[in-house]
Amino acid sequence: MSLGENYFSTIIKRSVILILITSAIILMAFKEPKPYLYGFLFGSIINILNFRLMYLSTKRAMTLHSKDAQMHVTVNYLIRYITYGLVLVVAAKAEYINFYTVILGFFVIKTIILSDTLYETIKKR
Repeated sequence: MSLGENYFSTIIKRSVILILITSAIILMAFKEPKPYLYGFLFGSIINILNFRLMYLSTKRAMTLHSKDAQMHVTVNYLIRYITYGLVLVVAAKAEYINFYTVILGFFVIKTIILSDTLYETIKKR
């Protein structure tokens, strides 16, 4: 992978760049961009925070015994998905946030990881 030594910080840096580029596109593409921009930023920030939680959870689980690690990872998994659910409920209820751009924001980290993998596959051929 071209992510380098510190995968986590490289993914976060690339995600912030993608968020800035997408935010600029939203600002230029829509006549009234605030709900779209708020939704995208809300979803992206939650996505990055959940990615950080997953990183810390995995790092902590490596130091625990097998049963404790399994419980720790399971609890953190549930916390992350409850967070996503709460964010979706807030986005559906709030009129100042666009629901669909919140969902788009949830895919920022995944987009970075998949695009890096695709780039490496093409580069090797």
